Amino acid sequence: MAELDATTATCGAREQQSTCCEQAEKAACCADVEACGCDAGAPPVRDGDVREEVRRRYTAAAEAVTTSASGCCPPDQALNLDSKLFGAALYALSDQEQLPDTATLASLGCGNPTAVAELQEGETVLDLGSGGGIDVLLSARRVGPTGMAHGLDMTDEMLDLARSNAAKVGVENVEFHKGFIEAIPLPDASVDVVISNCVINLSGDKQQVLREVARVLRPGGRFAVSDVIASEDMDAATRADMQQWTGCIAGALTRREYESALEGAGLEDVEISETRRVHEKAASAIVRARKPSARSA
Repeated sequence: MAELDATTATCGAREQQSTCCEQAEKAACCADVEACGCDAGAPPVRDGDVREEVRRRYTAAAEAVTTSASGCCPPDQALNLDSKLFGAALYALSDQEQLPDTATLASLGCGNPTAVAELQEGETVLDLGSGGGIDVLLSARRVGPTGMAHGLDMTDEMLDLARSNAAKVGVENVEFHKGFIEAIPLPDASVDVVISNCVINLSGDKQQVLREVARVLRPGGRFAVSDVIASEDMDAATRADMQQWTGCIAGALTRREYESALEGAGLEDVEISETRRVHEKAASAIVRARKPSARSA
């Protein structure tokens, strides 16, 4: 078995990671390297594997923010993300200055959904996959004390970090929930706006996520997210790479698939605007839609 070299053990280049050991012996080789890319060359991704792998990687990212002895990588490197394309750099400095460093460091998304959601005083907002809470905290300020911002995440470590960040800035009109975006723990027609930042692409059942979005939105409610869309010719090798799943690429829908899924969930006025390339076969995008009003439903 090939030995893990020092570069690989500290999040080396992808080609180094993929050759750290023979595939047949990869589990033993990589057992103690939680976030350093030893999934490279693994068997094809199965839907049942995705959730636990996403949970593991985002737990590592939260720990990388909150502890100094956090393993081998900063949060973005733990997820194989380019900090120029994903993360706090996509937020205006004025937004970043409102928040503690632990909120901006934990930002791992591909855009800034709060900048495109057109939030209004008094609205109720839900952030799917809220992570360290950056979009929930920004939303809470925009909707004001008469509004409410909810965050939903499946990772205890991210929820603890988000609640700590809310306490640091004294924001009270927020609530963080543990759960899955495929089964949102909020009542029917209870939310004015659903936002998300590069999370829906991580789900193994995106149609169910969008059905849940439609369920919790009030009539006329808005869907405004940043997400990744795949090129029609994304290759099978990329689709089968777990690192590219947790890195927000492999699980992405194409534009055509996303439009169809939104319309299939009962949403209308679908609009998808590409913002930047994040991969040879994928781009970040702003995705908007609306639940029909009571009169048109």
